[in-house]
Amino acid sequence: MAPHPETRAQERVAADLSAVVGQLMRRMRAASPLGELTPSQRSVLSRLDTGGPATTAALARAELIRPQSMRAILAALEERGLVERTPHPTDGRQIDFSVTEEGLRAIAAVRQAKQSWLLEAIATRLDADERRTLAEATALLRRLVEE
Repeated sequence: MAPHPETRAQERVAADLSAVVGQLMRRMRAASPLGELTPSQRSVLSRLDTGGPATTAALARAELIRPQSMRAILAALEERGLVERTPHPTDGRQIDFSVTEEGLRAIAAVRQAKQSWLLEAIATRLDADERRTLAEATALLRRLVEE
C-alpha cells in the first residue's frame, strides 16, 4: 500500500527541514572566529559554559563519545587556554574541567559572530513579510524541540 499523500508531504518537510537546519548551522559556524575548533571542541566548551565544571567521564557520557576521545578534546582545549583543570570538590581522585576567562571570551565572540551573521542575513535577504513568516516558523520550531 502506497503512503498517504499527506504522509509523503510530511516526510518531505522533515527531510527538507533537516537539510536546511544543517546548512544554517554550518553557515553560522563558518561565521564564527573560532573556525579552527572542531565541532566536538565547540560542543564541549559550550557544555562546560552552560553546565559548569565536569569530569572527563561525565563529559564523555554527555557527548556520547569514548573517554579517550574526550581526553583528546580536553587536551586541545587546555593547550589553547580555553579550559582548566581543578580538583573535584568531593572526590580527590578526579579532576574537573571548567571554562577559563579566555574560554568565556571565545564563547562570547563565537555567539556574537553567529548572531551578527544571522541578523545581517535576515535583514538583507528577507522582506518584511518573510521576516514575519520566519518569526512564526521560529515559534513552531521551538514547539518541536520543547519536551
